[in-house]
Amino acid sequence: MIAVEVKATAAPSAANARHLEWFAERIGSAFAAGLVLRTGPRIFRLAEQVVAVPIASLWAHKVTG
Repeated sequence: MIAVEVKATAAPSAANARHLEWFAERIGSAFAAGLVLRTGPRIFRLAEQVVAVPIASLWAHKVTG
């Protein structure tokens, strides 16, 4: 399971991952990852299984050729 949380900030902190970490503890090994969608431009880790991802990633695509 991948859990998603949306934040209206460009710079979430580890504290912003606490709900996803709580959820991960409750469901155990079924939890694959947590994503915090944010307004900033880069991807970075907030916790062991939680990553902050630009919300624009939902619409972006990579063209290879």
